[in-house]
Amino acid sequence: MTDKFIFRFVAGVSVFVFAVVVILSMKIIPKPAVVPSVLYFLPKLNAILNGTCSVLLITSLYFIKQGNITVHKRLNILTFVLSSLFLVSYIGFHYLAPETRFGDLDGNGVISVTEAQAAGAVRYVYFVILITHIVLAATVLPLILLSFYRGLQMQVEKHRKLVRWTFPIWLYVTVTGVIVYLMISPYYNF
Repeated sequence: MTDKFIFRFVAGVSVFVFAVVVILSMKIIPKPAVVPSVLYFLPKLNAILNGTCSVLLITSLYFIKQGNITVHKRLNILTFVLSSLFLVSYIGFHYLAPETRFGDLDGNGVISVTEAQAAGAVRYVYFVILITHIVLAATVLPLILLSFYRGLQMQVEKHRKLVRWTFPIWLYVTVTGVIVYLMISPYYNF
């Protein structure tokens, strides 16, 4: 496969995933009449998947620093699979679930002055973490795909150059995913 093909494939997958997330978050496609009961476990599952990916990424870094390429590859394949499962779960949850707003204590979808005051400055911290998480999550997918490809092809120097960017961004996204869950979960009304 040529680099041109790989770049086009990665761009295509990245645009497709981004488009699916945007379309489903806009609630254009009607939801089913009955929401599956598993829906309400998905945020916790997503946090578990993100936390597990964080640990796997750090462990993978340890093993490559030790020169153990086989374990490094296996851990990254597992991390990739778990991140893919996370993405499917995340898309499903945000498509089906009602919107949850940080600070919305009564669950009516509106943040009153009293609720905003109760949330205080933590609300702004939440939004900074959430916004950086979302922006970097959208950015990291093509980096992950290219890094993964380069690693599997044993294109070591190209892989290393990409991973200098991919690893910290991917780790930040997985860690902040857990933080976002912990911060928003008290406001879930289901």
